[in-house]
Amino acid sequence: MEKPAFKRIVLKLSGEALQGAKGHGIDPVVTLSIARQIKEIRDMGIGVAVVIGGGNIFRGAGTVGKGLDRVTADYMGMLATVINGMALQDALEKEGVHTRVMTAIEMKEVAEPYIKRRAIRHLEKKRVVVFVGGTGNPYFTTDTTAALRAVEIGADVILKATKVDGVYSADPLKDKKAKKFDQLKYIEVIRRNLRVMDATSISLCMDNKLPIIVFNLFKKGSIKKVVLGRKIGTVVKG
Repeated sequence: MEKPAFKRIVLKLSGEALQGAKGHGIDPVVTLSIARQIKEIRDMGIGVAVVIGGGNIFRGAGTVGKGLDRVTADYMGMLATVINGMALQDALEKEGVHTRVMTAIEMKEVAEPYIKRRAIRHLEKKRVVVFVGGTGNPYFTTDTTAALRAVEIGADVILKATKVDGVYSADPLKDKKAKKFDQLKYIEVIRRNLRVMDATSISLCMDNKLPIIVFNLFKKGSIKKVVLGRKIGTVVKG
């Protein structure tokens, strides 16, 4: 059996990852497929934490300037991540994976409050931890949440799951001449304004020497390939 390249990871999922072909909401079949991929790497002995977005339900940034206050919109987006986290937890538990949803916004009836030491203890007990509610503050994205939580729990890497197979010089779905990068430095991402993660999260990863791997979630077995150290996607480090 191949040895995993990482002991503890943070998997960053967009809310759109759960919607499948529906274009909105949550597709239970797609969610279950993602849960099976997570179970596969958890069973390899890897500590798995997940940060999930809420764009499939509500995208706060898209409402700014259209009559909805930015702070209100951001909090609504955070609540959307809780819904997605509960859906992923349900799918994981259907696969026999003990899971804990931890939220930055207290709602004790549906999720545990985020406490760093408790999160680490869950990981030590081989539970998958799903972080929701963003950072608990407006003006910060779930990308920043992923970077912050990864640093706090001592993760080895952030796995940024997307619908394309890495980072490109332009949107490859719109520009056929877009160039794919196999590896990038943090500062290059910021200077080129590449849409890997927002500048705040990239800066946090750079300060803490936390690598990011961007890959296509929807290619079969992609998460497993990444954690085994296969050269897929784009690596951001240094």
